[in-house]
Amino acid sequence: MFKKILIANRGEIACRVIKTAKRLGISTVAVYSDADAGAMHVSMADEAWHIGPAPVSESYLKIDKLIDACRKSGAEAVHPGYGFLSENPAFVDALDKAGIAFIGPRADAIRAMGLKDAAKALMEKAGVPVVPGYHGDNQDADFLKDRADEIGYPVLIKARAGGGGKGMRRVDHPDDFKTALEGAQREGQASFGDERVLIEKYLTKPRHIEIQVFGDSHGNAVHLFERDCSLQRRHQKVIEEAPAPDMPDDMRTAMGDAAVTAAKAINYTGAGTIEFIADVSEGLRADRFYFMEMNTRLQVEHPVTEMITGEDLVEWQLRVASGERLPKRQEDLKINGWAFEARLYAEDAAKGFLPAIGTLSHLHLPEGSARIDSGVRQGDEISPFYDPMIAKLITHGPTREAALAKLLAALEESRVADCITNAGFLASLCRHEGFAAGDVDTGLIDRDLDKLLIEPEVSDDAVALAALTALGLTRTPASADPWDGLSGWRMWTASRQYALLEHNGERQDVEVHALGRRRFDVHFSGTAHTYELIDIEGETVTFDTDGHRQRATVSNTAANLTVFVQGSAFEFGLPDHLAEDEDMSGGDDRLIAPMPGLVKVLNVSAGEAVVKGQPLIILEAMKMEHTLSAPRAGVVGEVLVSAGDQVQDGTLLLALAEEENAA
Repeated sequence: MFKKILIANRGEIACRVIKTAKRLGISTVAVYSDADAGAMHVSMADEAWHIGPAPVSESYLKIDKLIDACRKSGAEAVHPGYGFLSENPAFVDALDKAGIAFIGPRADAIRAMGLKDAAKALMEKAGVPVVPGYHGDNQDADFLKDRADEIGYPVLIKARAGGGGKGMRRVDHPDDFKTALEGAQREGQASFGDERVLIEKYLTKPRHIEIQVFGDSHGNAVHLFERDCSLQRRHQKVIEEAPAPDMPDDMRTAMGDAAVTAAKAINYTGAGTIEFIADVSEGLRADRFYFMEMNTRLQVEHPVTEMITGEDLVEWQLRVASGERLPKRQEDLKINGWAFEARLYAEDAAKGFLPAIGTLSHLHLPEGSARIDSGVRQGDEISPFYDPMIAKLITHGPTREAALAKLLAALEESRVADCITNAGFLASLCRHEGFAAGDVDTGLIDRDLDKLLIEPEVSDDAVALAALTALGLTRTPASADPWDGLSGWRMWTASRQYALLEHNGERQDVEVHALGRRRFDVHFSGTAHTYELIDIEGETVTFDTDGHRQRATVSNTAANLTVFVQGSAFEFGLPDHLAEDEDMSGGDDRLIAPMPGLVKVLNVSAGEAVVKGQPLIILEAMKMEHTLSAPRAGVVGEVLVSAGDQVQDGTLLLALAEEENAA
């Protein structure tokens, strides 16, 4: 076994690897960029080395700097985590040349499976079923369109070197093919340095089911059963589970055997995942699954496999990489219960799941009721440079129903303030009738997106607690408990006070009457309720209204506050009573950057006529493209950016001429 390893990654996966290494008595070395100097993985490791500026191209993707850190620290091996260089054969070759072990497969295995078209040809030769499509070298746009026409729409365009949903486009109509092709090629080039694509038939009711495989250097290979990753948006996984709902025994056996065959075909060593697409138009059938790709690394969703098998997959990686045999044989592996994983991201679901940034001024994750894999702490910043994951919430139970109930409870208990998250969206998914019944496919989220995005109406309790907190903060010193200040409020102010709140762009005046002894009448929107504050511990408040005793948490800053109550989070702004309303005119005439990003494509110039919905600007953020379209028909008045510009959230990009001047 190794004595010291370097983790060539950051965030959640780096912390995950460090935990297992420490349990095994292995010293750990972290690496960090300028943006990660105070990161959680840096503080957890035994030592850490700086490798460059924040952009990944200048830090986490710099092979020479990582090898130099290995030499300086004396690390014997490198764990790549996932993403970054985890599936880069040149990195494996460089480590091998430097005499440093790679905790993963050999470079030739990564190369064999790294290009989707070549991998599918290899799998077809090995007898593994593949999706009908074109996987050849001809990349002429007209030729590819002809192949798509032959396959029949809908088709899926996929970057041949891709993964994680990048470089992927669904095309439903022939007229849309070439535009989608150009977008997939741009994302493929930006994400993987390869713009070549393949074309496949798009299954109308597919499920994404993958098999965890492991191989060792002694010729052994096993599978650790399946994971269902069908809940996706923009081809990226949202909630994963193991095992797959309603999986017939014969199909589980067939898929497991096919996955092991795939691994053995390339003499695979280490952790890998064989991803299949299953046609469930007639239910799960052993003759209706097809090879999609192999991920030659540990997957983000590996914890659900750990929960149902009781195995530590990172420990398996370390043992296999150090030359040991697989810890267990196929017949020794069993499924125990059910597990779910939800990915809690800093992203705005209502705005197309755009990545968000911000400081985690308040962060509470349910450590006791769920397994939490995270790489951030309260006070950390979600920056625009890296994946905006906050945590993975993993639950396990004897049945699917029990495990899902635990996941919903964990999501409702999670609290994040001052940073938009997808927690509410994930909770809506858990409550979805079809998903709860196990009736899932990759199109579920898109079909029911409007229902899933319905936000709960702000409750009277949330408004009242927000008002009381706002008034307390203005009446007591910062070091004092604001609730105490309110409880004695009548002693030195008028009997009435007003709080001005803003929620979802709407302002509300709330009138509060202090009754003494932490009792208040709160009036707004024609209603009035009496609130008694029973107990206050930190930011947690126990209160009683109309005979109903509840608990809430309130996180506040000088500019806004968040109330967590009844399983939901409500954010309120605290506008200045005396400030004039901002001039909101022209909102329909402007394109404003919805997130930090790179202006990838600029399709128009000043003076050009445009129609409503016409794509004008393409922004790239987190290596994903986001198209900004004309809000109305008119003439472009001014363009304030150029292709290649890096812009911040809220930047004015383009403005249409006023309608009376558009002629």
